Amino acid sequence: MAGFAGYDMPIQYTGIIAEAKAVREGAGMFDVSHMARLSLTGDRVLEYLEWITTNDVSKLTDGTGQYSLLPNDQGGAVDDIIVYRIHATNFRMVVNASNHIKDLAWMKLQNSFGVTIEDLTDETAMIAVQGPKAVAILASMSPDGGAFESAPAFGIVNSTVAEIPVFAARSGYTGEDGYELICAARDADKLWTALKDHGVVECGLGSRDVLRVEAGLPLYGHELDDERSPLEAGLGWVISKTKTFIGSEPMAQVRAQGVESKLMGVRLNGKRLPMQGAQIFSGDHAVGGVSSGIYSPLLECGVAFAFLHPSCKEGDAVEIDMRGKKEPAVVVNKRFYKRQK
Repeated sequence: MAGFAGYDMPIQYTGIIAEAKAVREGAGMFDVSHMARLSLTGDRVLEYLEWITTNDVSKLTDGTGQYSLLPNDQGGAVDDIIVYRIHATNFRMVVNASNHIKDLAWMKLQNSFGVTIEDLTDETAMIAVQGPKAVAILASMSPDGGAFESAPAFGIVNSTVAEIPVFAARSGYTGEDGYELICAARDADKLWTALKDHGVVECGLGSRDVLRVEAGLPLYGHELDDERSPLEAGLGWVISKTKTFIGSEPMAQVRAQGVESKLMGVRLNGKRLPMQGAQIFSGDHAVGGVSSGIYSPLLECGVAFAFLHPSCKEGDAVEIDMRGKKEPAVVVNKRFYKRQK
């Protein structure tokens, strides 16, 4: 166990490598109740969300969601988020635990649209069920199994799992298929136990970090922050080119001028763990630094995300300074793993 964002969080249950393999090969679950869950309602809620987020919220239909960003005035990221549309005047949002208070303050500051923002975090819990067998297991535990199997990515299923009412969204943070289940806090223990009884493996933050890096997914505070343009992290696909939003002008300028660095993958030849902040060299020249590093049980070597000079390209041989010793590595696509659909 370790402290994180005011919570006591499990780092591992049986072991990081075993838990990561369980998610890749079967189904694992993560208690992600520390992530904040918000409800937004009002006649102008769509207009408000279009202003405070980068993605095109107008493209959502009832019962669907999208990955997005809360931008700031300078074109940095206040947070990365998921927005769900319940209906035209009712939306939900999930934000990072470490940014919970900051996000709420920022959102309230921008709220000249009469939107009611409710914080549902304390009264609810959230369990992420991930892996190639996750959907089938959830379908077997619900009277609406077909809905679980047919929902699109980020689609919502309002039903029961093990007779417990859930708001289920087909999303996650591992690169695998699965759902994030939101239930009443009082039902969390019962739901967790029922999932475990159906063969879902308990997983902690350690394996979660391994899985998200293998899948090429950013983490706020590592690949995203208030200062750096999210375009450097390769998130231009969630930044609208057609609407006006907070920070849209500086983001458009970065898009036009080009980024100063770009997020890429780096794969070591050995099993050493690349540490955040480690410098990366091409010959005698420093070309960037590690933002996240793990040992990948899937690839059986050390891998990392790194912000590199734009001249760097896949296949380039580089070296990572590992406590004074330069270890050989190669620049690769930052999606180390992509599941077969």
